[in-house]
Amino acid sequence: MTNLKRETLGTTGLEITRVGLGAWAIGGPWDFGWGPQDDEDSKAALREGVEAGINWIDTAAVYGLGHSEEVVGQVVRDLPEADRPHVFTKCGMVWKEGSTSADKVGRPDSIRDEAQASLKRLGVEQLDLLQLHWPPEDGTSVEDAWGALVELRDQGVARFVGVSNFDAGQLARVEPIGHVDTLQPPLSLINRKALDGTLQWCEEHGTGVIVYSPMQSGLLTGSWSDHRYDQLADDDWRRRSDEFNGDRFQANLALVERLGPLADELGATMGELAISWTLHQPGVTAAICGARKTGQVEGWVRGGEVELDGDALGRIREALEETGAGSGPLAASAAPSA
Repeated sequence: MTNLKRETLGTTGLEITRVGLGAWAIGGPWDFGWGPQDDEDSKAALREGVEAGINWIDTAAVYGLGHSEEVVGQVVRDLPEADRPHVFTKCGMVWKEGSTSADKVGRPDSIRDEAQASLKRLGVEQLDLLQLHWPPEDGTSVEDAWGALVELRDQGVARFVGVSNFDAGQLARVEPIGHVDTLQPPLSLINRKALDGTLQWCEEHGTGVIVYSPMQSGLLTGSWSDHRYDQLADDDWRRRSDEFNGDRFQANLALVERLGPLADELGATMGELAISWTLHQPGVTAAICGARKTGQVEGWVRGGEVELDGDALGRIREALEETGAGSGPLAASAAPSA
């Protein structure tokens, strides 16, 4: 097992590796699935990540409509207790039987029921971290939804609780109800919205940040082309993504081409360079990186070990400016005042 760099997650006391294993794609088909997925490939990829030294897995109830949690649970339970990674999951996305889509729900009774269902699918007695997947869209306030998670923490159903896809304003609304242990925002060279003050808010309030899609769902790995896009499964959600289509796709490919030489100079893969950039942003504890089959982990597992000095960060900013790739601030701004 490799010794990977670790960092404390906010005020939780958890020492986690700077890269974690994301289990979104291994859930299999649903509205935001990545095409067909073989469970044995999924299990092998998860085991490979743990053997590489990664000590946490990120999943969610909605990934594959419960299936990702089931697969993760099977792998974790089969490991010796001393080798078991932390498992982080999410609630607040609810689907109806027979449907492939989910609604963003925040009702406290639903959140309580979802937590119990996650415990059962994962086969654990306590959730290491439970996060509200999205701000609710069912009429429930973020305050009421967050209050339900705080109660689950108080009851010991979850050791720690956090939110995903919240901005600084929403974080400020819920923090007085109970400390927000973690935030999980999207962050990559292409999606830089969290640099709008959200990361700084977390840094100032002791909220750990684990970013998702640091490689922009594979786009920043250096393995993409028009031909690769044509090979996507018909039900791969990336076919509908603006970043994988039209002028934005071409700008993103140009960015990767510009940064390839820098990655080579640093002895890193393109994916590791992309991950490292997110880890150099204010307040970011760790990054979630996905794998669907063996061999993929080795393409990014050293992302937390790559150091970027001022010159490297400047060259990255120049590449962003010149290619026009992505959206969001080029540099972190101050947290908005309360």
